[in-house]
Amino acid sequence: MNQHRSPGSATDRGGDIPDADIDELLYAEQLAGTGRVVPSGPVDRSPEGERKPRLATRYLGMDLRSPVVASAGPLTGHLPSLRELDDAGVGAVVMPSLFEEDLDQETSALVRLQAHEDVAHAEATQGYRPGGLPGARGVDRYLAVLARAKAELDVPVVASLNGTTPGGWVRFAALLSDAGADAIELNTYQVAADVHTPGSDVEDEVLQLVASVVAAAEVPVAVKLSPYWSALGDLARRLVDAGASGLVLFNRFYQPDIDLDRLSVTPRLVLSSSQELRLPLRWMALLRGRIDASLAATTGVHTGEDVAKVLLAGGDVAMSTSALLQRGAGHVATMLGELERWMDARGYDAVAEMVGAVSQRSVADPEAFERAQYVETITQHASVFEP
Repeated sequence: MNQHRSPGSATDRGGDIPDADIDELLYAEQLAGTGRVVPSGPVDRSPEGERKPRLATRYLGMDLRSPVVASAGPLTGHLPSLRELDDAGVGAVVMPSLFEEDLDQETSALVRLQAHEDVAHAEATQGYRPGGLPGARGVDRYLAVLARAKAELDVPVVASLNGTTPGGWVRFAALLSDAGADAIELNTYQVAADVHTPGSDVEDEVLQLVASVVAAAEVPVAVKLSPYWSALGDLARRLVDAGASGLVLFNRFYQPDIDLDRLSVTPRLVLSSSQELRLPLRWMALLRGRIDASLAATTGVHTGEDVAKVLLAGGDVAMSTSALLQRGAGHVATMLGELERWMDARGYDAVAEMVGAVSQRSVADPEAFERAQYVETITQHASVFEP
C-alpha cells in the first residue's frame, strides 16, 4: 500500500463544471505534482494572539477550521462558488465526481489511439494526440479546476471518483493526487439488481475497488456508501482493512419516477431535508470507536443543530449540498453561527469535546441505537388504537 502524502492541515458530475477560459485554467497544469499543502484556512485568534480552535476538527488526517464540509455538487465544481464557500468558513470542499463510465470511455479511446499510432504515426513526436477524444477535455477541465482551487483556496480540496468496479479507470486516482487533491472521495453508488449475484460477491467487488483506488492514490481515500448493505458494520470494518481512511454516510439513491403521460421512466431530483439525517446519525453512533477511520455524515445536514447532532453521534464532519443549493454558499456561515450559539448555551468550548459524546459507546442506554427505540416507538403509537 502506498504511503499517503501528508494532507493539508443539482448533480454530482465532473462534466458539469462550467466552461471557463480553458487556456487560463490549464496554466495550472504546471502546478500538478508539486504536492502543495495548505492548512484549512486562517487560524482564528483571540485578542491576545492565542489560537482559538473552537470549531476545529480533524478529518482524514487533515486539520479543518470547521466541521462543515461542502459535499460534491454544482457549487464545488465552479471556482467563483468555491471561493464563496471558502469565505463563508467551510472546513473543506469535495469536488464533483469523475464517473467510471466516462473514464472507461477515455481509457478505451487512448488504447485504440495507441494502437493506431503504432501503425500510422511512427514518425509522430511523443505526446501527439489528435483532438476529439471522448471525455478528454472534461478530464482536463476537472484537473485544471482542481489545481486552481488548490492554489487559491484556504481549505483542503477533496477530489471525487464515482464507480463500482475495478478497471483501467482507477488510474485516474493518481492524476487527482498529482493535481494537488488533499484526499479522494470514492463514491460507490450501485444498485445490485442482478437476482443471481449474492451479496458477498457485491461486497468483494467493492472491497477490491477500494483497494485498487487506495493503491493508485497517494492521498487518503474516503468511501461514500449507501445504507443498503446486509451487514454494514462488518463491511465498514473490512473497508478500513482494505485501506479506506474514512467513511461517508450515506449516498442518496436518486430513485427514478414514472411519467404517466409518456409512460416512461424519468429521473427526478429531490433535495434532502433534515428528517433524512436520522439514518446517518444511527450509523455514526454505532461505528464511532469501533473502526479506525474518520466519519462524515451527508444527507439531511441543513442547520447548525444538524451539525451538532452529527458531531455528538460521532461524526468528525457534517457534509451538505442541498442546503447550500437552496440558500447559497453563505449559508455555511449561518450554520456555523447556529452551532456556536448551541455550544455556548450548553457549555461546550470546542467541537472536539462534542465528537462522539452521544455515540453508542458513550450513552447510558447503548440499545437506544438498535432495537429498543424501535420497539418503544411502535408500542407508544400502537397504544392509540387500543379500545
